[in-house]
Order: sequence, then C-alpha cells, then structure tokens
Amino acid sequence: MKLSGKALWTSLLLLGITVGQSGGSAGVLVHKVEAAGAIKPAAASDYASHPAKEAIAFGLQKGYIWTYPDEKFHPEQTVTQSQFVASLVAIRQVSEKAPVPELAAGHWAKDIYERAQKAGILANVKIDPNKPLTKEEAAALVFNAWRPFRGEKNPNLTNTGALITWGWMKAAPSGQPKFREDLPVTRGDAAEILRYLWKDKWQLEQGAKYADEFHRNLKIQNGKLTGKVPKADKNFMVIVQFNKKQGGLEGFINGMSFSIPVNEVSSIGLLVSNVNDSTDAGTYLYTKLPSLERVNNNTKFHKQAKGEN
Repeated sequence: MKLSGKALWTSLLLLGITVGQSGGSAGVLVHKVEAAGAIKPAAASDYASHPAKEAIAFGLQKGYIWTYPDEKFHPEQTVTQSQFVASLVAIRQVSEKAPVPELAAGHWAKDIYERAQKAGILANVKIDPNKPLTKEEAAALVFNAWRPFRGEKNPNLTNTGALITWGWMKAAPSGQPKFREDLPVTRGDAAEILRYLWKDKWQLEQGAKYADEFHRNLKIQNGKLTGKVPKADKNFMVIVQFNKKQGGLEGFINGMSFSIPVNEVSSIGLLVSNVNDSTDAGTYLYTKLPSLERVNNNTKFHKQAKGEN
C-alpha cells in the first residue's frame, strides 16, 4: 500500500513539527499525533509474528517510525527514501533547516528534507522521496547521519559491506554474496537498523555525560593527577587507563579515586562501555599532559570495519 503524496506529507509534517517542538519525547509525540487524528500505534497482528517485531514495537514506542493510516506497519513493504529520511531526522532530533532546491516550494517532503540537509544526511544522495531503497542506498543514509557520532567508514568497503560488518544490517540470504547492495530494504529491516541507531545515540550521550563528569573532577594538584572515575549506572563500565612513560599502565574503574604523579604519565585513556552488549559508548584521550586537553575518539565504524577491537 502506498500513501498519496498529500497524505504522507500531512503525516510527516505533523511528526516532524512534533519532534522538533517536544525534543523527541515519545509520550508527547504519540499524544499529539493521536489527538490530531493521524497515525496511531499499529495493530499487533500486523507484525506480531514478524522477526523484527521487537524493533518495530520499540521504534513505534520511541516515536521515530510510524504506521500508515490503516494503523498497520506493513513490515514487508520496501521502505521509501522519505520514510527512512524522516526516521533519521527524528532520531537525530533535527530542527534547523537548509535549502533543498531539488524540491519545489510546497512539496510534501520539503520540510523533512530541509532538516535532513542541515544534518548532512543527504550528502551525495539523489533526492527522490518516493524511491524504494536498496541496501546500499539505506546504508549510505545511515553513514551520512552517523558521521558526527562515529566518523568515517572503512573506505575499502561499500556502505552495505561496512554496515553489515558492523552488525547493523543483515547479510544477504544464504547462497548469495554476503554484501549484495542491490537487495531491497523492507520496513521491518529498516526498523531493526533504526533501533541500532537510536540505542547508539543514547549510549553515546550517556558516555559523554560520564566523560564530562570525569573531566570536571580531573585535576593536577601538587604534581599529581587526582580525580575519581564516575560511578555510572548498572548499564555502563567506565575504565580510566594511565599509560606510564617508563612502560606499563595503571587502571581504575567505576567509583575509584586516584592520585598519580603527573610526570610519570604519558597519556590517559577513558573508555565507557555498555555492559549489556560490550559496545563502545565513548572513548576519550588525553595525550598532551600536563595539559588536560582531551580528544573525542569515537571512530568505531572505521575501526571495527577493519576488524580491529
């Protein structure tokens, strides 16, 4: 089933405005959309037995994917460029805009695409809102959207290959080349990819919070580096590693205090890890001691795509 341009635009515009004004609050989003008589949560029978049911339910609850006016999700339908772009804009919580001259004034998708343009999501993408996406096209949009968070992908892999290697996109069915870029992306597939993005953004935000707490407490007093590793919550392990000039290292974890002579330390590394799946929630480096200048080193896309840990 396909929406008419007017119907889809009405839904996207309402959702885009709501996300921008509410700061991404799922509760406000659902309340406003239902009050306006637009899209409601999908009937469970539409995806209850689908392999992506948990990802679909998660995305509907968080408010970055939506149903059709028939209140069904249609998980086996190929996702369109506009649907995927709208979800990326919602997850990124983009409110600012930049011109998209390819779309005429008054075009039903213009608001969403202008938000995506500002966020860099449309870099090197041919604007075609109604186009059903292939894996390569969806993966390109993902890497555009996530470049500020995870850096560049491995240049030796296609967008599809890099995303499959990182575990965020399924490989082709058995018996086919693993990285087939031309296969379609269903709405169910998209829901699974988008759940990874939402969770990664969330964990990176938590990692940044703990890194800021560590940075505020890190001081040089009487020739010593002093501070305390953030306690964090049960979902995260915070590890601080002091690399010694004479070789070796000294490490501390959640809640531990430290006091180390600054002239013995060549650099400091801080790693925040999600203990539920061991994913990297933030890496920060201090390499210019005694200056406490730090560098954000969240470049996991490129490192893991090359097989590094």
